[in-house]
Amino acid sequence: MGLFWLSTVPLTNGTVAAIFGVRNMSMLGGVVFLAHQLGAFLGGWLGGVLYDRLGSYDGAWGLAIGLSLIAALLNLPIKEQAVALPEPVKA
Repeated sequence: MGLFWLSTVPLTNGTVAAIFGVRNMSMLGGVVFLAHQLGAFLGGWLGGVLYDRLGSYDGAWGLAIGLSLIAALLNLPIKEQAVALPEPVKA
């Protein structure tokens, strides 16, 4: 786990709140956290499976590097800009 375990949670929750608002932040934050935990479990488990099958961690490292490159390429077209928030409804 280490020093930085869950250090991305406040940043992720802030991003979710900025994009979707705070009305559903607890549910959306929970979904993001669940996906994060599933990825952590699958990463650890798959590393063990690959080690058992191949006898080394080379396959796990290759898969991690490949997935990281794919993630980087998928994020290249993203244009960061301020999110336009709708005006609050006045009753």
